[in-house]
Amino acid sequence: MFVREVMASLVKNSRKKKTVQIELETYEGKFVVSAPSGKSKGKSEVQDYNSKGIEHSLKMLKVFCPMLKHKNFLIKKIEDLKLLVELMKRFEGRYGKFGGNVSYAMESVFLKAAAADNGKELWQFINDEVNGGLKPKMPMPIGNCIGGGVHSGMIKGKKPDFQEFLLIPREKTFSRAVTVNFRAYEDAKELLRKKEKGWRVRRSDEGPWMTSLTNEEVLEILKSVAKKHGLRIGLDIAASSFYERGYYKYKNKELIRDKVDQADYIERLIKKFGIFYVEDGMQEEDFSGFKEILNAIEKNKSKTLIVGDDLTTTNMRLVRRAVSSGAMNAMIVKPNQIGSMIEVKNVVQFCKQHNIVMIFSHRSGETMDDTLADYCVGFGGQFIKTGIYGRERLIKLRRVMEIERELNK
Repeated sequence: MFVREVMASLVKNSRKKKTVQIELETYEGKFVVSAPSGKSKGKSEVQDYNSKGIEHSLKMLKVFCPMLKHKNFLIKKIEDLKLLVELMKRFEGRYGKFGGNVSYAMESVFLKAAAADNGKELWQFINDEVNGGLKPKMPMPIGNCIGGGVHSGMIKGKKPDFQEFLLIPREKTFSRAVTVNFRAYEDAKELLRKKEKGWRVRRSDEGPWMTSLTNEEVLEILKSVAKKHGLRIGLDIAASSFYERGYYKYKNKELIRDKVDQADYIERLIKKFGIFYVEDGMQEEDFSGFKEILNAIEKNKSKTLIVGDDLTTTNMRLVRRAVSSGAMNAMIVKPNQIGSMIEVKNVVQFCKQHNIVMIFSHRSGETMDDTLADYCVGFGGQFIKTGIYGRERLIKLRRVMEIERELNK
C-alpha cells in the first residue's frame, strides 16, 4: 500500500466540539476517518489529545503526516499496523503524546485503505482475520431513548440520575430492529408529554428525550413502550458520575446510598422492570460490587447483561481483572478509549474465549463517520450502541443495514 498523501484537519462533532480527522490517499482512493469524543469517561481511558490540547496534536500531525508520504505499508492483518505504531511512538518520544483519538483515527484510516488494497471492505478485512471469513451474525441495536445524568447537563432543575434509558430489539433483521426502535422512541415522546406536566420536546447529547422525571418514572414509560413493541429495557447508570467519597448521591429524590444499598437497588430494579441490560451499575473501581449484582441475577436465573464500560475502558488489564473476578458478563468496546486497534483485537479475542458479550459503542460527541459499524460487524459484536435519533447516530445504523443487504444478496 503506497501512501500518496496523509492530511490532518479539525472538524466539529455532534456537541460542536473540535475533533481530529485524518485523510489518507493511496492508489486505491481516498479514505477518511474522524474520531469521536466522550463526555462521560472512565478514569483509565487514554488521554484524547496531547496534554497541551487538540491544537497541539494537530501541529504535531502537520509535522508527522508528511513523513508518511511515499512510504509503502504492507498491511494484511491488524498486527501489521505495528510499523505505523512504531513510527508514531518514535515521533512521540521527541514531541509528546498524540493522544488516543489521533491514534484511533490514524490506525483506522490505514485499516480502511489496507482493506481496499486487499479488495475488501473494512468489515470483511477484519472478519476474515478474526472470524476466519465465516458469515458474520448481524448485531442488534441498543438505542438511547430517554436521557439523564451528565448528558443532560443543559437541563435546569431535576433530571433522572441514570445517564441512559435504553431500548433493545430482538428482531430477525437489523433493518427491522432499527424501525421498531424508532417507533418506540416516538411513542415514548407521547408518554412523556402525558406524564410530565409542562413537558416540551428537548433532546440531549446523544438524541434521547430529556425529562425531569425520576428513574422509576422513566422506567415505567420504557416498560410500556417495550411491551407494546416487543423490546427489552436497558440502563446505562454511569454510577461513577454521582459517586462521591464512598456514597452514591442521588439528586432527583435527594437521597444517599452506600455500596450495599446501591447494589440492592439495582437488583430490585432489574427484578421489578425485567431489565435486560445494566451498564456501570456501580462506580468504576468497585469490581466486587459488579460481582454482587451479577451473582444475584445468576441466582435468580435472570439473563440480564451486567456490562462494564468505565469498569474496563477497552483495556486488556482491566478486562482480565473483570472477567477473572466475575464482575461482568458483557462489556462496552470503544476503540478510542484505548487508542489501539491491536489492543481492541486482543480484547475481542479474550471476550470470545470467555463468552463475554460485546457491545460496540458510540460516544456522546460523534461525527459523520461510520467506521464503528464495520468494526462491530467485523469483530463480531453482538450489539451496537449508537443512539436512535441524530444524523451522526443514524449514519452508523445505515452502514450496518448496508452490510446486512450485502450479506443477504
